[in-house]
Amino acid sequence: MIETDIVVIGAGPTGLFTVFEAGLLGMRCHLIDSLTKPGGQCSEIYPNKPIYDIPAYPEILAGDLVEKLLEQIKPFSPGYTLGETAEKLSKSGDDFVITTDKGTEISAKVVAIAGGLGNFEPRKPNIEDLNVYEENGINYSIVDPNKYKGKNVVISGGGDSALDWTIVLSKIAKKVTLIHRRNQFRGAVDSVNKIQKLKDQNVLDIITPAILKKLNGQKQLESIDISVENEIVNIPTDYLIPLYGLVPKMDVFKSWGLEIEKNALKVNNALDYQTNKEGIFAIGDINYYPGKLKLILSGFHEAAIMCHSAFKIVNPGKKNFLKYTTVSGISGFDGTKKEPKKSQVNSFK
Repeated sequence: MIETDIVVIGAGPTGLFTVFEAGLLGMRCHLIDSLTKPGGQCSEIYPNKPIYDIPAYPEILAGDLVEKLLEQIKPFSPGYTLGETAEKLSKSGDDFVITTDKGTEISAKVVAIAGGLGNFEPRKPNIEDLNVYEENGINYSIVDPNKYKGKNVVISGGGDSALDWTIVLSKIAKKVTLIHRRNQFRGAVDSVNKIQKLKDQNVLDIITPAILKKLNGQKQLESIDISVENEIVNIPTDYLIPLYGLVPKMDVFKSWGLEIEKNALKVNNALDYQTNKEGIFAIGDINYYPGKLKLILSGFHEAAIMCHSAFKIVNPGKKNFLKYTTVSGISGFDGTKKEPKKSQVNSFK
């Protein structure tokens, strides 16, 4: 059995930053994620997508953000159980024991549920024979844009992800067609304007309102049928990429007795993002509280608050004094140490 101070479910940005904040307080972490590499959605779905709202980074690719986080937490030597999903929760004395779908057991004083892709699944179109073409022309995420070089691609969706990837793939694919069931898009105004400009330049096609009706092809996707103003239109394509967002998979957490609200884990944001079970916290996109903002930087803030509360559980009776890294530096579990240069003040006569 693996023993640690905090078991973190979800190795996305929030989960990774939890390792750093916990390490500053002398607590060790072990991360679980169903993906085979850390980074969550940033690594799996949009590693090459720029993010503009990370403090001090006017622009950073999602994949690069993950690399920076991994570099930041390296001194605190986190453990990883990747390619496995947290499945069972039990107690052994004062400790929680998480058992994965592959039988791995991790014992910890505190459980931090940090969402991550392992707790989400893509929202899929309701259409016949969908499973036949999954991975045979239908993709729910874009990992390597160059995969679509010289190919015909249909992107279905009306949010930021659909718009952003339409713009990116318009420079790579042979032809890109964007379809949406409404005339209005829900993405950023700048992205909508870029899409309109590309359409005006005949770089891509936009068909709205359009309803996906049928998938065609012998084992491999060859074309799709859509309904446009009550008429069926056939579009030859090599790939269909439905980008309808992600749906949280909450069944496991319900079985653990955790309170669910708005399809998320309800927490007490006034205190420390703890769930209705003492010692189990939820941070990042997986949680809900009034005023919740699903932003990466919000997850970072929640991780810091949570770790200071977790310290009291891991170290009962021990006082925790807030230390600033600008003064105390960082002492890693691997023996490394970073500390600010000391300033020497000379007395004046």
